[in-house]
Amino acid sequence: MEMFVWEGTDKRGKVMKGEQPAKSANMLRAELRRQGITPRVVKARGKPLFAGAGSKPITPRDIAIMSRQLATMMKSGVPIVTALEIIAGGQKNPKMKTLVNTIRADLESGLSLYEALCKHPVQFDELYRNLVRAGEAAGVLETVLDTIASYKENIESLKGKIKKALYYPATVIAVAILVSAILLVFVVPQFEKTFASFGAELPAFTLMILAASDFMIAYWWAVLLMVVGSGVAFVMAKKRIPAFAHFLDRMSLKLPIVGQILHNSAIARFARTLAVTFQAGVPLVEALDTVAGATGNVVYEKAVLSIRDDVAVGYQVNMAMKQTNLFPHMVIQMAAIGEEAGALDTMLYKVAEFYEEEVNNAVDALSSLLEPLIMIILGVIVGSMVVGMYLPIFKLAATI
Repeated sequence: MEMFVWEGTDKRGKVMKGEQPAKSANMLRAELRRQGITPRVVKARGKPLFAGAGSKPITPRDIAIMSRQLATMMKSGVPIVTALEIIAGGQKNPKMKTLVNTIRADLESGLSLYEALCKHPVQFDELYRNLVRAGEAAGVLETVLDTIASYKENIESLKGKIKKALYYPATVIAVAILVSAILLVFVVPQFEKTFASFGAELPAFTLMILAASDFMIAYWWAVLLMVVGSGVAFVMAKKRIPAFAHFLDRMSLKLPIVGQILHNSAIARFARTLAVTFQAGVPLVEALDTVAGATGNVVYEKAVLSIRDDVAVGYQVNMAMKQTNLFPHMVIQMAAIGEEAGALDTMLYKVAEFYEEEVNNAVDALSSLLEPLIMIILGVIVGSMVVGMYLPIFKLAATI
């Protein structure tokens, strides 16, 4: 599909303009004539010099909003193609507008919504596509889209909480390191000139700081290269080496305080995702296969795949969960009650809500705990350097 800009006149002679995706200019002209518009100009939309420079990427929140809007209009009786045209017209993000228009064009060409979404696996993951396929098969697409929107909103909120718990201390520590580097490169050398005029022996702690300053001034480029290189190597290794990613996820679950938050987050995502897929009518084994990648942790992903294999040979979900030694007793019992009562999705929703609340409370508590702790760390780092610089001055004053 390519985006075209067109201009033409309707049956009343009124000039009409617009842009629309199409496979070719001729096919777009035929489509416009079918709509009662006589095309005068149809040309491919030119790409700007810095293509995409000012365009935002498509976020999960954009997809959630689109899903909610589409579900609302379909429930009101608006045909899906018309609904997508309305949604595209209201998009400020060019990439999102192009995506919606492309999906609409695919639907007009005879594809199902599931088939149209399969062409965009980055924006619509396997879970989203499977839920849409189940909704289309059952004739409840608008209900499923509404469920997907709620699911994505809850999951993104949960991800935000986890990022807050992890990024806040990391950012503050990075700032502390940056401040220390600035002091070593720009401030400490000024003190060194002053100390040279004393002609007295300097304390060992001061000499250590001066040595660190000299090293930073001489090899700052090597330190910067090492930091950036280590960061890039870490990210690449996590993406491309499964064993390394598994090791990191396993170690992160063992961290004090943060590890428990990650445990609760994985359980909440597992429970909510399985509840949504099961409620939409996706077969349990297929649902578990989809859920595995949505837990956000390789350890839990392997555990869910193990549950899938056990369920496929006849085990109950609660029994399969127990074998993994990862899920708390309460979660297993809730799953057992849900299976016994034929309301597994309802029980899983309750589990998800409970653990999401646990994550919220833990993150708030962690933030309150970290604030004074980080202030202490910053005080120790910066304060130590200040004390080290003033020690010779205090020593000189004591001898006078």
